[in-house]
Amino acid sequence: MRNFLANKVVDIQPSGIRKFFDIVSEMKDAISLGVGEPDFDTPWNVREEGIFSLEKGRTFYTSNAGLFELREEICIYLNRRYSLRYDYLTETIVTVGGSEAIDIALRATVNPGDEVIIPQPCYVSYEPCTILADAVPVILDLKAENDFKLTKQELIDSITDKTKILILAFPNNPTGATMNKAELEEIAEVIIEKDILVISDEIYSELTYKGEHVSIASLPGMRERTIVINGFSKSFAMTGWRLGYAVGPKDIIEQMTKIHQFAIMCAPTTSQYAAIEAMRNCDDAVAMMKDSYDQRRKFLIHTFREMGLECFEPFGAFYLFPSIKSLGMTSDEFATELLKEQKVAVVPGTAFGNSGEGFIRISYAYSLDKLKEATSRIGEFVKTRREKL
Repeated sequence: MRNFLANKVVDIQPSGIRKFFDIVSEMKDAISLGVGEPDFDTPWNVREEGIFSLEKGRTFYTSNAGLFELREEICIYLNRRYSLRYDYLTETIVTVGGSEAIDIALRATVNPGDEVIIPQPCYVSYEPCTILADAVPVILDLKAENDFKLTKQELIDSITDKTKILILAFPNNPTGATMNKAELEEIAEVIIEKDILVISDEIYSELTYKGEHVSIASLPGMRERTIVINGFSKSFAMTGWRLGYAVGPKDIIEQMTKIHQFAIMCAPTTSQYAAIEAMRNCDDAVAMMKDSYDQRRKFLIHTFREMGLECFEPFGAFYLFPSIKSLGMTSDEFATELLKEQKVAVVPGTAFGNSGEGFIRISYAYSLDKLKEATSRIGEFVKTRREKL
């Protein structure tokens, strides 16, 4: 019998995040710091709106691109928060999480052989989605000495005559790095000069701890060459509701909607009604969660530095990316041995690209009590390891 599998799919490696998550789920008394999922419940008023929509029998398909009311609210929200102006009818689409938005943004814009620049370490889906769209991923290794920020020269050095897209993801997963307006302006100059499209993944835009988030799409000349990806999972603690969105130029959103129409039909109706409430009335809840994450962030930075592990200060998302190079272990060895000896799961930096070697990702989307217990165990592991050197 012939091989019915697609080679490009077989060649893609499974997510390195899920590997450790699956192991720890079967381990008694283990603590996982591996999954980037808020430990907060979805705000009650949002859940209540979802319940109400079911009680009212709102269980039918919506418009392919999403409820008009939700798309309008998204545009109001983006204008209010980030000075981004989009038309809700022609420049906005509601998707099944931010991940679907990334996928269809790539499929709608690349042709076979087009190059997509992917700065790493980064979210695990960018490279596979690029490959599945028959484009060529060009990996740009970000540097710890630059706090894992993309520099103008690094971008210039990665561009060829086949470059079509830059995937920009700040605040960043896994590093927690952010980029301010001046830094983004330098990148925008190159983008405009080289005539490149940007897919800007801003799913952590509300979780910034130094200054306000700036979208590259808000800079002069960038609106027409940027697809902004965002969603409800992180900021609003709505991971299981599976809802995201994209805004961008009309012609691109139209093609993204076509793919979405045939592959998905529409995002979950109940989630869409709940999301309207989230955008209208959850500023205080988001601020509360952000303050809690910031407290945990400061605790972890102090704790890891006390352990003697080098760690730059992240100002976004809810991740820490400490270096374990001083311990003479690879990232995978550290994560594997830590789980075995201390029953704490972290993610090796290499799950996010080869430039993550020598680092681990710690998620602080967990209670302070759990973080204290976990870091106590990590501290013991680090001490034991140093004694063996």
